[in-house]
Amino acid sequence: MAASLPDKLRQLLDRPVFVTVVTVQPDGRPQASPVWVKRDGDDVLVSTTVDRRKAKNLERDPRVSVVVVDPDEPYTYAEIRGTAAMTTEGGRELIDELSVKYSGRTYEQFNPASVNDAQRVVVRITPEKVVGTLSS
Repeated sequence: MAASLPDKLRQLLDRPVFVTVVTVQPDGRPQASPVWVKRDGDDVLVSTTVDRRKAKNLERDPRVSVVVVDPDEPYTYAEIRGTAAMTTEGGRELIDELSVKYSGRTYEQFNPASVNDAQRVVVRITPEKVVGTLSS
């Protein structure tokens, strides 16, 4: 069952705050990646490429956690536990939107080597549980 994000957490995710996405490796160990993030209602969107470990992990096992820490209040945090769905549709548009949010430039301007990136995917994370100091 989907969970709702509290207003304070929504506001934090709307800022250019880095989050850590945690996926499950084939051997069961966690794999963590700091990423840019966007919110779409209660869903959390991140961008990656099809050849990255987190995409491969999510394709095999869609369980995911997203850890959000307020950089202005480091004891204020949330862990969003949920499931991920991936699509290539809108992948390039999302990375450009995130790059403008975080750097003020398109992704190609921010990272010129990105023209050689593998295909971009949108990872849509649907929250099932929110824990931490931002959970209510």
